[in-house]
Amino acid sequence: MAAQTRAVVSGQWLAEAVRCNLVGPKLRVLDTSWYLPKLKRDTKAEFAQRHIPGSVFFDIDECSDRSSAFDHMLPTSSHFSRYVGDLGIGSDTHVVVYDTSDFGSYSAPRVWWMFRMFGHSLVSVLDGGWKNWLEDGHPVTAESCVPERTEFRAAANLSWVKSFEQVLENVGTRRVQVVDARSAGRFRGTEPEPREDTLPGHFPGAINMPFTTFMDASGKELETEGLSKLFREAGVDLEQPLWTTCGSGVTACHVVLAAHLLGHPGVCVYDGSWSEWFKRASPEHIISEGEGKKV
Repeated sequence: MAAQTRAVVSGQWLAEAVRCNLVGPKLRVLDTSWYLPKLKRDTKAEFAQRHIPGSVFFDIDECSDRSSAFDHMLPTSSHFSRYVGDLGIGSDTHVVVYDTSDFGSYSAPRVWWMFRMFGHSLVSVLDGGWKNWLEDGHPVTAESCVPERTEFRAAANLSWVKSFEQVLENVGTRRVQVVDARSAGRFRGTEPEPREDTLPGHFPGAINMPFTTFMDASGKELETEGLSKLFREAGVDLEQPLWTTCGSGVTACHVVLAAHLLGHPGVCVYDGSWSEWFKRASPEHIISEGEGKKV
């Protein structure tokens, strides 16, 4: 049972579970792949072609607040409960999440965090993701699995979610450290944002820790020593409150996962992230080495 509370599980562990036919009501595997629209990847079609045996697809865009002007903002507790219940996930189900990104892990930590925010701690990220699953020769299939609907009751911890207004106030007080997980170029304003209506840059006081730095060259999570060094060199004190941001709240969750692995759960996420900040903030609250926001 101890494996059920680990934030990261190995491909070997999951392959053994698949081999022993343990995937089912007590163990669900989710392909949580999500990509920016400009990449034109059809994640559902890719999943239909091949996936980890017994896995089901979790659609980040569908399991979100569809009424929001911003991409995949968190759904309500009732929406989340209904959505994951349809995937055969109950309160005692161990959930393992992965994605098909070339990084090893990209969107999976977002769904890991979503489950935890909605009160479900029995959730793990597959270390190295689909990329390493394939490289290690583990089984894949095109067979679809339709789980039996299960009752799931979410209990949201909304204190883990930060709003534009809270981040704006913190820009003035600097009481909380804020880490931005986007690439250094997007953070500095020298590389374009992937959304055409948004320019790059960052808000005052933010600290840049690109999400890719939390993984090694193979796409697996760094060991604790390497993670500790990253935070230390960035000047982030994990004993103090920490919030995280990115482009739209997805890769920010890599920061949450890394801190959790170091014994510091509960790092908060600015859900709207840069896509909201750029549209709502005044020009003086956008720092960029490139073209700034016009008044």
